[in-house]
Amino acid sequence: MLAIFIKTIPFFGVIALGYIAGRTKFFPEDATAYLTKFVFYFALSAMLFRFSASLSLSEILDWQVVFAYLAGSVVVYFIATFVALKRGESMQVTAVEAQCAVIGNVGFLGIPMLVLLLGEQSIGPNMLVLSVDLIVFSSLIVILINGTRDGGLSLKVFKSVGLGILKNPMIVSISLGLMWSATKQPIPDVLDSFLALLGDAATPGALFAIGASLARKSAERVQIASWLSFCKLVLHPIAVAGFALFVFDVNSFDAAVIITASALPVAGNIYMLAAHYGVAPQRVSASILLSTILSILTVSFVAGWMTSL
Repeated sequence: MLAIFIKTIPFFGVIALGYIAGRTKFFPEDATAYLTKFVFYFALSAMLFRFSASLSLSEILDWQVVFAYLAGSVVVYFIATFVALKRGESMQVTAVEAQCAVIGNVGFLGIPMLVLLLGEQSIGPNMLVLSVDLIVFSSLIVILINGTRDGGLSLKVFKSVGLGILKNPMIVSISLGLMWSATKQPIPDVLDSFLALLGDAATPGALFAIGASLARKSAERVQIASWLSFCKLVLHPIAVAGFALFVFDVNSFDAAVIITASALPVAGNIYMLAAHYGVAPQRVSASILLSTILSILTVSFVAGWMTSL
């Protein structure tokens, strides 16, 4: 575990640097927003396209991996939902809390970190995790929030959800990469160098942006944030491990990848959704902050346990 922890220190070190820059206002809020946009639309997209262009759909599409991760996530999603409803929360707040319990920072933190810890073979299972998060759960929270508001669900809501998936740069870049891979043509050297140069900016840019954005997160609702962090960092990897290792026939390497991905801290894009709809943004903010701090230890522990597989 110590060796894994030492390998993760540079990642969390860049996050800490971003946090300091944001906290001291050296890196203002507008700068963080634009850096996040650059990483999301350009650097991360280039990295994902380049990775997926070297793979084929048949190589990465393993339904056992998809079902194991989805089943584990659904179990934790229902646990968080039950607890929130038992506490008397509205369905909108419940949907946001359940989202925090199962959606980790796979795109910005997980893919680059797991490539370092587990190798480039981890990209395929990681993309499946990312796809389930974006297609299933990111759609579900929008449907639940809109479905319980005045007017309920409408064709417009489902159209918005569908367009959101189709326009998501991570989904687009992975799809385009797989389409390129299907042609069996190598990426031209000039284009490959361009994508490599741009993609190399994804990891430091994403980590710095995570830290800078954490500088503006509050520590309110600590009790609820602690529970949601426990769900995300402990219950989620345990549930996914149970299904991957004992229910579905997932090979040990892919199991290690999706279990470690399940141990990642709460994703920052949940805060953007919560703020957009005006539903419990403070507790989401606190959950992101607390889970990211605790993940310095928990991710190292889970990754160390998984490398033994």
